Amino acid sequence: MSELIRASTILPAVRTPFTLKTRDGLTLVGEVAAPMGRSSGAILSLHPNPSAGGMMDSHVFKKAANRLPALAGITVVRFNTRGTTSDAGTSEGVFSNGDQERLDVEAALNYCFDELHLENLWVVGWSFGTDLALQYAHDPRHSGLVLLSPPLQRTTESDLRKWSADGRRVVALVPEFDSFLPPDQARERFAPLKQIEIIAIEGAKHLWVGEPSVYRVLTEIVHCVAPERLPLLTEI
Repeated sequence: MSELIRASTILPAVRTPFTLKTRDGLTLVGEVAAPMGRSSGAILSLHPNPSAGGMMDSHVFKKAANRLPALAGITVVRFNTRGTTSDAGTSEGVFSNGDQERLDVEAALNYCFDELHLENLWVVGWSFGTDLALQYAHDPRHSGLVLLSPPLQRTTESDLRKWSADGRRVVALVPEFDSFLPPDQARERFAPLKQIEIIAIEGAKHLWVGEPSVYRVLTEIVHCVAPERLPLLTEI
């Protein structure tokens, strides 16, 4: 008998804790959730602001790790930026509001490529994590960016123009009722990034609460990374 996939569902994967070192000597903690079989791609998640409770276990990323390896063959790499705590532990250092976190993003990308040897890697940021992605994830080895609820609080017009010149795919999922940057404002603010794909998500809010919102986010991520694995199952 089949069973609905729920918020608490954890599907099979190879889950491996890891640590990585930043150029300024800090140890960051994380986890890789890899498919049991062949990988169709990977995501590196950049979590929301830790000063507001963001961490590698923020619910969309936790559910991605719990589901996408089995449902879509996608490897999910999550980690805590400096000074951030989750069930996996606490990363060394102190939160610097996005300044020194550039070293964390750099270290995580190097880990994905130099240690894990991932292919077809996409960087997926959420809220604060979207600013980190737009400012610091310029490593030429990844495939593109997926931005969840981008507030554009730290990202400058120069950053957007740099991505426009880069040419890689950038997809922004913008909730209809986002309290930071709703769709109409997002279209205006993102104008310097010529290839931006802004997808307005009807009925959603900044935190993507509720299974319909989570399913839509995971579907759009898979649409970028491994579209041949759609549609995602809702029952197992």
